[in-house]
Amino acid sequence: MAPFFHQFILAFVPIFVAVDVFGTLPLYMGLTYGMEETARRRTVRQSILTALLVAVGFILLGREVFDILGITEADFMVAGGALLFIIATTELVSGGAAARQVEGSLGVVPLGTPLLVGPAVLTAALILSRQFGLLITLAAVVANVVLAGAVLSSAGVITRAVGEAGSKALSKVSCLFLAAYAVMMVRRGLWEFLANLK
Repeated sequence: MAPFFHQFILAFVPIFVAVDVFGTLPLYMGLTYGMEETARRRTVRQSILTALLVAVGFILLGREVFDILGITEADFMVAGGALLFIIATTELVSGGAAARQVEGSLGVVPLGTPLLVGPAVLTAALILSRQFGLLITLAAVVANVVLAGAVLSSAGVITRAVGEAGSKALSKVSCLFLAAYAVMMVRRGLWEFLANLK
């Protein structure tokens, strides 16, 4: 049991860093601004399920699927970044209306993927599965996604603490950070693509 726990911790930490749930929390608050509490809880559940399906599916079949389709991690980063940038700019212009219009799928994209489980998590999981095996890697991923869901579920407490005006301001700032994060994803994807051409 001790070796398993030790290896689990070694796998858990890099996945935790890659998920970056505390960095995702303000983005989640911005995207769900104006939603009812029941819709937020449904969105969190949807994001957890999506993140788990994407992560587990990628660990088991991802490399083979990527190879068959000719998709690289760089492609995934550019596509995910472009999608996030569109969502962020739409939110800034519409004042949150866009999130309310797509709240039925908000937990899938962009929360479940690529925010909770994106290229960083998928790449880390692929490496860890080779190092520690499928069981430990899957356990580390599931534990991190469940923890992320618990953190996102606490957003309502933070929203009530900062009040209506604070929530609105945080929503706008979060969308700016989301746009910047999207640009970073595209930049890193393009850089990796250009590096592979050399």
